[in-house]
Amino acid sequence: QLQLVQSGGGSVLPGGSLRLSCSASGGNLGDYTVGWFRQAPGKERAGILCTNNNDGQTYIGKSVKGRFTVTRDNAKNTVYLQMNSLKLEDTADYYCAAGTLLYGCGSAHEYASWGQGSQVAVSE
Repeated sequence: QLQLVQSGGGSVLPGGSLRLSCSASGGNLGDYTVGWFRQAPGKERAGILCTNNNDGQTYIGKSVKGRFTVTRDNAKNTVYLQMNSLKLEDTADYYCAAGTLLYGCGSAHEYASWGQGSQVAVSE
């Protein structure tokens, strides 16, 4: 079974950058769609972007478009979430997830494997 381990995160000033890593074991992450979700305090978990291995597309949500990017390093079996120009409202717990999706990013329930989460705090 695919297992995901996250690293990165932390505290940063507005306008700063952070990178999260999502490393897989027990399978090839390149065979899966990888989505990134976040859950802000008092809010529900929401998807922000994904990279779909089947349609070859990367889908980026409006709230992070132009600031967040996702890259795969298949040699390391890892996906990275690069977060630039961070805003106060980006403060949340971030989760990577892997699933089998034909196209798009789908919904959280379509992802079978989840990372443990990474805290990102943007504050002045």
